[in-house]
Amino acid sequence: MTRRIGLIIPASNRMVEGEMVRYMPPGFVAHVARLRMTGEHRVALDALLPDVRGVAATLTDARCEVVAFHCTANSTSEGLAGEAKLLAALRQSGAPQVTTTASAIRRALGALGARRIVLITPYSARVTDEEAEFLHKAGHEVIYARGFALDGSDAYCATPAQFWRDHAIEAARADADAYLISCANISVFPVIEDIEQELGRPVVTSNQAVIWDAMSLLEATDRRNCPGRLFDTLRTGEGARKIPA
Repeated sequence: MTRRIGLIIPASNRMVEGEMVRYMPPGFVAHVARLRMTGEHRVALDALLPDVRGVAATLTDARCEVVAFHCTANSTSEGLAGEAKLLAALRQSGAPQVTTTASAIRRALGALGARRIVLITPYSARVTDEEAEFLHKAGHEVIYARGFALDGSDAYCATPAQFWRDHAIEAARADADAYLISCANISVFPVIEDIEQELGRPVVTSNQAVIWDAMSLLEATDRRNCPGRLFDTLRTGEGARKIPA
């Protein structure tokens, strides 16, 4: 049986298809739709919602069982209220199950029992602070946050996975429960398990969390291809139990 996941991503994103989709487990197919929503095209969330509804409807037409609004910065920028608006817009499209990057991240951290978080992003200090505040409102303590202020999508995509490995290890904190390396447009999959081995803590990334959340919503447990301790929670049922109604 083919499980279809719809992903609404920024038009400038080149990592979802180039990296994330390759790590989907057997039997899962990703259908990707794009919206201009970052950089010069970034607008207030209320102005974006009509486009989100329209694009989500096209993914529903493709028989996607889960539709995800997959942009970390936009889904966290207006806090829990903004996340709720996005989820409502996706539901209005008729999607059977919905999520956002923000929703996937917070549920992933919940499934791991991770309260104290180290946050690493490619974003500016302002956008990194917005995400840290979102996590705080969701019940997490961000004990260390660093945004690298990379110069837009081209720089995000050109930064090798080793960069994120090295800086995660550099940010090691003995009191951290998990390390969140945030953004759907950076390469982290190749080094997730290496970071976890070095730090002895789980790593959550934006692209990884959305795959995990879709699997949890569909009660799927075959984690082949999926890197990281997060996917161990699928075997124990923690993923499904931690997802709020």
